[in-house]
Amino acid sequence: MSTTTSDLHHFLRTRRSIRRFTSDAVPDSAIERILTTATFAPSAHHRQPWRFVVLKSSHSRATLAEAMAIDFERDLTADGVSAERIQVQVRRSKERITSAPAAILLCLDMSEMDSYPDKRRTKAEFRMTVQSVAAAAMQLLLGAHAEGLGGVWACWPLFAPETIQKTLSLSELWEPQGMVFLGHPQDIPQARERKPLYEITLFL
Repeated sequence: MSTTTSDLHHFLRTRRSIRRFTSDAVPDSAIERILTTATFAPSAHHRQPWRFVVLKSSHSRATLAEAMAIDFERDLTADGVSAERIQVQVRRSKERITSAPAAILLCLDMSEMDSYPDKRRTKAEFRMTVQSVAAAAMQLLLGAHAEGLGGVWACWPLFAPETIQKTLSLSELWEPQGMVFLGHPQDIPQARERKPLYEITLFL
């Protein structure tokens, strides 16, 4: 039986952000298919500036979680958050990283993008690169959905790029942008309410 347009829209609309996973491992073959699908996302100038770091081992995730927790605790302390609340938030952050069977760090690499002598176009070029990596992240999540896996996007790496680069021994050219946690869902939540099109769309 052929897949209809309605089937495809139903598939796209049934993707959910999954934050709790079973302990089942994610096969390497599935991760490779997901990442390959992610590379078919559109990108500025077709430069494909996304870079992926797959954190499959529990050791790599635990090491990164501990390093990021130091930065997180420092920032919360500077914000005046109570010590008790800091411990709760830091523990939750570490658990998010260590409890997922797999995590994929998404980075951007500006080395192959265009360069300009003025700030306006330089800023625009950087934004185009960020948008390209974000497009790959969405494609990655849909690839995981196609595999019957759950995933969730987290932006924490934006707050600790140098710590992540140092902890994972990454090139300085690989700028952390986000992290996607993957695994088999413990449960699939209901869709959250979406804003109606008439509130967010302008037809001219």
